[in-house]
Amino acid sequence: MSIIQSSPLEALHLRLGARMVPFAGWNMPVQYTAIMDEHAAVRGAAGVFDISHMGQFVVSGAGALGWLNRMLANNVAKLEAGQGQYSFLLNERGGVIDDLIVYRTGPESFFLVVNASMIDEDFHWMAKHQPEDVALANESALWAGMAVQGPRSAEIFAEVCPGQALPPRNGLARFAIDGGAAVVCRTGYTGEDGFEFFCPAEQGAAWFEKFIAAGAKACGLGARDTLRLEMCYPLNGNDLSPDRTPIEAGLGFFVDLDKGDFIGREVLARQKADGPAQRLVALEYTDKGAPPRAHYPVLDAAGQVVAELSSGVLSPSTGKGIGMAYVPAAMAKVGTAFAVDVRGRQFPAKVVKKPFYKPAAPKA
Repeated sequence: MSIIQSSPLEALHLRLGARMVPFAGWNMPVQYTAIMDEHAAVRGAAGVFDISHMGQFVVSGAGALGWLNRMLANNVAKLEAGQGQYSFLLNERGGVIDDLIVYRTGPESFFLVVNASMIDEDFHWMAKHQPEDVALANESALWAGMAVQGPRSAEIFAEVCPGQALPPRNGLARFAIDGGAAVVCRTGYTGEDGFEFFCPAEQGAAWFEKFIAAGAKACGLGARDTLRLEMCYPLNGNDLSPDRTPIEAGLGFFVDLDKGDFIGREVLARQKADGPAQRLVALEYTDKGAPPRAHYPVLDAAGQVVAELSSGVLSPSTGKGIGMAYVPAAMAKVGTAFAVDVRGRQFPAKVVKKPFYKPAAPKA
């Protein structure tokens, strides 16, 4: 039996009335009040999410840059100190082991944020390929993390961390505050402006409360899922897997085939040249219907099952059922008609352009 891990913020979540559920090997809050309320708070003002379950790796050494470029699909050499990029850890078949963010913190040092369910697997895979001139450390247990997302996130940061500057989009900053170290990253998983705040694990609850006091609403995994799916951001284990490549997922922008050799490159180069057999598309109900969920069958116009949803929710922002699915490439054109089978009832849907929802442009 696998051991369920606890966030360093768990006691606080319980005190705040969160409903806790197992997720990726962790006991995490799925909601505090209601998913719709928490979703609306992020779209309209600001929410704060516990992301302490996510992993943090530190890579350093004379060979760190070259090694990471052989391990990851994106081009790490393009990063200056303080910059980050979205990337993939791939297997030899070009399948996605994990999607992650890699930040360059110095000439020979990097900070990686990886998915919670993949911490051990990522670390073992990277250690298996680790050269002698590279140091690899798993610091996941040392950090608490939280993501503040929404149009008010920058002003909330200014209130909680006076005198400190948020890094630019996809940037990273490190500073000392209140007797501890903090790492702040400017990315996000909602489409709204926002940042991630990492601090020593024992200080996490205090910082989470500070962000709430400054106006961020505590939000759980339920709202995190509806927010990210409205933006068509993939969830590893659902929309991304070792059997699917970034090209199939429509994420080729984050793959640099020109940088030199890397694990999985040959397969991705072939797919890009020939076109993948399947593509991950955005499906939207054309009328009202029962909420779509992952693994629900997707039928073509002739009523034949051709796929299943990799993700699906009722969109709080649009009021429509939305989801993503890998369909035959010939059926991936915008406007193609499908139906989603929800426990024996079929609801018409069609392929639409990604994303489902377009938030206001984030601040610089």
